[in-house]
Amino acid sequence: MFLDELPEFARNVLEVMRQPLEDAKVTISRSKMSVDYPANFMLVCAMNPCPCGNFGNPNHECTCTPMMIQKYMAKISGPLMDRIDIHIEVPAVKVAELAQKKAGESSFAIRSRVVNAREIQLKRFEGHSNLFSNASMQSKEIREFCRIDSAGEELLKMAMAKLGLSARAYDRILKVSRTVADLAGSTDIRTEHVSEAIQYRSLDRNLWM
Repeated sequence: MFLDELPEFARNVLEVMRQPLEDAKVTISRSKMSVDYPANFMLVCAMNPCPCGNFGNPNHECTCTPMMIQKYMAKISGPLMDRIDIHIEVPAVKVAELAQKKAGESSFAIRSRVVNAREIQLKRFEGHSNLFSNASMQSKEIREFCRIDSAGEELLKMAMAKLGLSARAYDRILKVSRTVADLAGSTDIRTEHVSEAIQYRSLDRNLWM
């Protein structure tokens, strides 16, 4: 599911996604019965940093007041952001960079790396019912497959304290670290993998601080 202009959706609409994002199911309760429907999906969102879209842009002046920005961002709750594994800021691309003729990494090379990581995960979870990817791991599997060394643990503790991240974010950082390591072809989760995963969790706190 792709939601463009995320803060433009009504907050009550966004909040109902919290349960399916966490439990991969939708529960409908009535007076005499309760029914669960499967809802295992990937959520991808895009948003501007403010109503005019120029907050933090060095090339264009933001015309929004602090109150306008706060009201705009308040439409997205911290608990909802906690359930989104990866947050990435995408700054405007400079004209000089657009004019460059240097080719980047090919889609074929990226695809090969992703396919290899998926195969690693399928092999990892052989014998685990209904578990096929790192994103689906629960606490038990996280403790088994997402072990980090003392340096990585210390780095994660520092990030939790500095950014004020939740316990839910802690588990998600470990799962993303495991995936970063898989993409790098590493059996162990190294400190640099933890560091990269932490960078993907900073956006939710930066926007509310």
